[in-house]
Amino acid sequence: MASFEDYDEFGNYIGADLGSDEEEEEALQQDFRQAPQQQPATLEGYDDEPMPPAEGALMEIDEPVHNAVVLHEDKQYYPSAEDVYGPDVETLVQEEDAQPLSEPIVAPIKVRKWTVEEKDMPQTRFDKGFLLNMMSFPEMIRNVAVVGHLHHGKTALMDMLVFETHKLAWDADKPTRYTDTHVLSREREISIKSSPMSLILSTTSGKSHLVHLIDTPGHVNFVDEVASAMRLVDGILLVVDVVEGMMVNTEAVIRHALQEGIKITLVVNKIDRLILELRIKPADAYYKIKHTIEEINTFISGIDPDPELRLSPENGNVVFASTDMSWCFTLRSFAQMYADTFGSLDVTAFADRLWGDIYFNAETRKFTRKAADPEQSRTFVHFILDPLYKLYSHVLSEDTEDLKSTLASLNISLKPVMYKMDVRPLLKAILDQFFGPATGLVDMIAEHIPSPLQGAASKVERTYTGPQTSEIAAAMKTCDTEAPVMVQITKLYHTTDAQSFRAFGRVMSGTLRKGTPIKVLGEGYSPEDEEDMARATVEEMWISEARYFIPADEVPAGNLVLIAGVDASISKTATLADPSIDEDLYIFRPIKHMTESVLKIAIEPIAPSELPKMLSGLRSINKSYPLAATKVEESGEHVLIGTGELYLDCVMHDLRRLFAEIEIKVSDPVTKFCETVLETSALKCYADTPNKKNKLTMIAEPLERGIAEDIERGRVTMRMTPKERGTFFQDKYQWDLLASRSIWAFGPDDSGPNILLDDTLPSQVDKKLLGTVKEHIKQGFQWGAREGPLCDEPMRNVKFRILDASLAQEPIFRGGGQIVPTARRVCYSSFLMATPRLMEPIYYVEVQAPADCISAVYTVLARRRGHVTQDIPKAGSPLYTVKALIPVIDANGFEADLRTATQGQAFCLQVFDHWSIVPGDPTDTSIKLRPLEPASGQALARDLVLKTRRRKGLGDQIAVSKYLDDEFVLALSASGHADLLG
Repeated sequence: MASFEDYDEFGNYIGADLGSDEEEEEALQQDFRQAPQQQPATLEGYDDEPMPPAEGALMEIDEPVHNAVVLHEDKQYYPSAEDVYGPDVETLVQEEDAQPLSEPIVAPIKVRKWTVEEKDMPQTRFDKGFLLNMMSFPEMIRNVAVVGHLHHGKTALMDMLVFETHKLAWDADKPTRYTDTHVLSREREISIKSSPMSLILSTTSGKSHLVHLIDTPGHVNFVDEVASAMRLVDGILLVVDVVEGMMVNTEAVIRHALQEGIKITLVVNKIDRLILELRIKPADAYYKIKHTIEEINTFISGIDPDPELRLSPENGNVVFASTDMSWCFTLRSFAQMYADTFGSLDVTAFADRLWGDIYFNAETRKFTRKAADPEQSRTFVHFILDPLYKLYSHVLSEDTEDLKSTLASLNISLKPVMYKMDVRPLLKAILDQFFGPATGLVDMIAEHIPSPLQGAASKVERTYTGPQTSEIAAAMKTCDTEAPVMVQITKLYHTTDAQSFRAFGRVMSGTLRKGTPIKVLGEGYSPEDEEDMARATVEEMWISEARYFIPADEVPAGNLVLIAGVDASISKTATLADPSIDEDLYIFRPIKHMTESVLKIAIEPIAPSELPKMLSGLRSINKSYPLAATKVEESGEHVLIGTGELYLDCVMHDLRRLFAEIEIKVSDPVTKFCETVLETSALKCYADTPNKKNKLTMIAEPLERGIAEDIERGRVTMRMTPKERGTFFQDKYQWDLLASRSIWAFGPDDSGPNILLDDTLPSQVDKKLLGTVKEHIKQGFQWGAREGPLCDEPMRNVKFRILDASLAQEPIFRGGGQIVPTARRVCYSSFLMATPRLMEPIYYVEVQAPADCISAVYTVLARRRGHVTQDIPKAGSPLYTVKALIPVIDANGFEADLRTATQGQAFCLQVFDHWSIVPGDPTDTSIKLRPLEPASGQALARDLVLKTRRRKGLGDQIAVSKYLDDEFVLALSASGHADLLG
């Protein structure tokens, strides 16, 4: 053992020689061999003695002992997770405190499920293979949208057809709402998304039809879904509550259907409300039903006086129903019930006498046009309403014996236990047997809604942008299944886990097959500009059944189908075309919606690092909601635009929960504005290009009233020939021939409410030279019209006239880089010289309330710059309808206010109606605005413009001089017009 003296002051060893490591090791081994062998302890009765050496072995060999040095990092004190659990188990090593206690170290697998779906394919009363085969017979197919106002019974109508075709259990306590699959739809009990469902339904004569139905939302905020559905169908079932009658959304839907040339059929729903709620006599019930039908006919004839469009029970295009109780009938189906009971009866002749002022004389057994006595009932009351009233009153009277005898006379048999049921399920069971399946409804669909063969021609003429004489158009008009494939896509539905989308559309020609390549043409595609085109493969196809999907390998023309694999480049609508088509491809026209998105919110993620997630979610929102729009302002804020508060609320739910799964901050809602002018520009405004070789002169003036709406509704388009366009403006607005034929563009896009006119004279301007820069000037005008000078909002109702243009002879000096920004600058300066004004969107509000709440409605409206246009009692009900107008910017929270003021008795709906000029001059710098005080009267426009500019990161100053050339400004100042510069 070395001592302290064996080392020098530097720690070097200076003592006696030490033996080598090998010698030490040998000595240790020698000691070990000499030690007596210790026997291991053994359990009693357990033979664990050491094995004797094998015979012939020279000696017992010990296992070698390894005394190699093990480094610290290689030492293993405990077994690793892999040693314990095996190599196939994924293990996770966490540093201490790296994760909060609230989070599990290994999180459970998250199951994403955002829609209601069937576990397995439910049993149907038709064979699913039969449904797929029926798709090849377009004459037996009907494409129908179920439309109407909120809570008028569209989803209940779908439920009625679902129970008729599916073997499902009915719950008496709450409605099934089979087609409401979105989680929010279930919670809020209103449809938010349109929902397609294809069913095999048979007529009274037993003929099966494949009906592709689309259930649509009834809330005015979601009419974008209705427009998307109506684009694909040939007819609509307009569902109207007999008590409420014509409502705001009913009007919008009828107007849109007539515009799109879609056949209208009517379902007068909730007939039992007249019996159970209003408790009016059968004779009065007839008047109420007649009034509701006539109200709709009056509205239709106001738009299109064609007598073919008239809805009337004797024409067979009106059905009477109570979808809640699952019954419906037409005059003919009710007459058939009499024929089945009483034998020989001419069903058609009898049905013709069941509506109108026709009376039945029981003594002579004849029908007459005159009543024998004043108390005599009309045939509709006598043969239909009286028996229905009696049936309801017998069930509700709870007199079992009386009810039994009544049911026996109607050949309705119930099990004895059923008489002990609650009234609602008992009533449903009896009415189910009384009316039977809804064959009357199917008869109406089959007879009055055209099949794809009959409806395709008008569909193609209205929606296809290509030449109507081309081979493709001809194939689509005849619904040719052998022609090249063309599919019109109008909607994207997210999958159950909300990770991808399926495109929903109608096969217009050819047969779409699984696994085939296809061209996807977006809304911006044209034969000249093929940028908005992608190629994809049809991965999967399904026939949608709302809560389950039937896979299909091929879908012939005339059918509606869900397609997977093509959604990557689609945002709103698209056209799918066969890659083999040689001639010029054209798209189907993007959808003209019934309303506009005018309500805006700014959003940002709470954690800035989650911005990419939010942007990805916004892309999905853009696909999922047809009228949702997103924009990034100059200041970098992300703006989301929607139709109303409920709409944006649903969008934000989907963004936070379904698509992005992040927390998001939301600003207070604001609105979109527009910019317009009141007068013609005070001066001709000109501007030189940056290279000083070209000069453009323009003036701005207001458009005649009505032109903007005509352009937006597509009554006049840039696709018309100059002659057709000229005739339109000459006849309707008395424009002169030269002006009407020299329209260059509408802006800010092809259907924008502003016009660019070439007002130059050939004697002063070289027209050929001007033609070379036409596209650049148009581009500058479109840019200016999209972002006006007041607060970067779109222009509206402005006509720009090009008065003069001096252009460089050399093409290099008049390129887009020179002309486009100059054209925009001239638009701005001429705009600001023409008394600019701000426009705001106005909501049309319809309030339903009892008479004693009307004064409260007036009070709430007055506080928000709203005013009543009409208040009228609702015929045949205790309610009043108040029609009013309210600025969108003041309408936030209006509904909540109204409910509070009327103790929840008033119900209101708001829908965008028109643009209105905000009072006051937005460029008036003499107006002093005080912070935190609401601007009043003439200061309002200035207040809104400044707040909008600040929000967008623009300066407070709006001056014309910014857009004018220096010498023009000097000339103006010298001539004493400096006040025009602002």
